[in-house]
Amino acid sequence: VTGGAHCSFEFVYFSRPDSEWDGRSVHAVRQRLGERLAIEAGVDADVVIPVPDSSIPAAIGYSRQSGIAFNDGLIKNRYIGRTFIEPSQSLRERRVAMKFNALAENLVGKRVIVIDDSLVRGTTAGPLVKLIKDAGATEVHLRITSPPVMHPCFMGVDMGTYDELIAARLSIDELCRHVGCDSLEFLSVEGMLAAIGSQNGYCTACFTGEYAIDTTALRLSARKAGVIS
Repeated sequence: VTGGAHCSFEFVYFSRPDSEWDGRSVHAVRQRLGERLAIEAGVDADVVIPVPDSSIPAAIGYSRQSGIAFNDGLIKNRYIGRTFIEPSQSLRERRVAMKFNALAENLVGKRVIVIDDSLVRGTTAGPLVKLIKDAGATEVHLRITSPPVMHPCFMGVDMGTYDELIAARLSIDELCRHVGCDSLEFLSVEGMLAAIGSQNGYCTACFTGEYAIDTTALRLSARKAGVIS
């Protein structure tokens, strides 16, 4: 791939839902991500819940497309920041434990679909699945509104090594067992781009390994700095 490209992860995770990115409503794109995910990765269940906050529009889209009821299942502590961008794994893990509480009355005895935007390091998913099952859910089906993140980003996103990207090390079946959910599915690259509304002009390197620019110098610089392995 040659030339520049916009970051597709802006729609998935980074941008505020009330913002526009590249002339597109982030909220609308996230709802379409959920709709596409319901088409590609449906499962019998009783309720669809989001991992707040960035996954709320996608969970609404999944619910609308699948016909399965949407409800809140997790309450977020608003005083805890985003775990993905914390500087160390241990700090990310501590933040997860402090970040969410389960609404047991919406989960007990139910087959639950959990919508999350991404699964990068696997820090959040396992504790959340356990939290939901401990609250009484009979099944937990994890659905991710982006493809597996399998390659580092050399353009500024904090995904610097293959070792820290859990999908680069484990198959989807292995990931499912590692997280402890009953099933795990990701949105395809094609489905993600269809939801964005363009098959061209967006960087998907962290999913596909196809970088929009020559990364040779960036890789060398990162190695010298000890950033990538």
